[in-house]
Amino acid sequence: MTPRIGIGYDLHRLMAGRRLVLGGVEIPFDRGLLGHSDADVVLHALTDALLGACGQPDIGDLFPDRDPAWKDADSRQFLRAALRRVHAAGLRVSNVDLIIHAEQPRLGPYKNQIRASVAHLLELPPDHVGLKATTNEGLDAIGRGEALACWAAAVLEE
Repeated sequence: MTPRIGIGYDLHRLMAGRRLVLGGVEIPFDRGLLGHSDADVVLHALTDALLGACGQPDIGDLFPDRDPAWKDADSRQFLRAALRRVHAAGLRVSNVDLIIHAEQPRLGPYKNQIRASVAHLLELPPDHVGLKATTNEGLDAIGRGEALACWAAAVLEE
């Protein structure tokens, strides 16, 4: 059996008056991510990685931001829907790897919570979820503290 690999990416602008949710975990911060849903860049990137690995449409096709049904939606719904599609295709998640790009807030104190949340959502042991947090060294919108982004990779097996 050949493993199936998917890659996902998401970026959202930070703004005052929004909650900051990463990997289904609310992070205390003075700004949150702007988006139609809760704008959880971790779960959005991961949802796309899962969907891509099993040849499904992307998150924007399945949950369009022009659909009022997804206004302020909890992104865990998107991930659960992607996981159902993975299982319906006769596949299972083997492991995932995540890189969160954020100048602020510093995510070190929250990495274990985010990893545990993602592992729980995917029904995986925590050591099957890789998680790194990095800055952009002051460069671009992320480096200026205007946005956060996440890259996700997922490996599926039969």
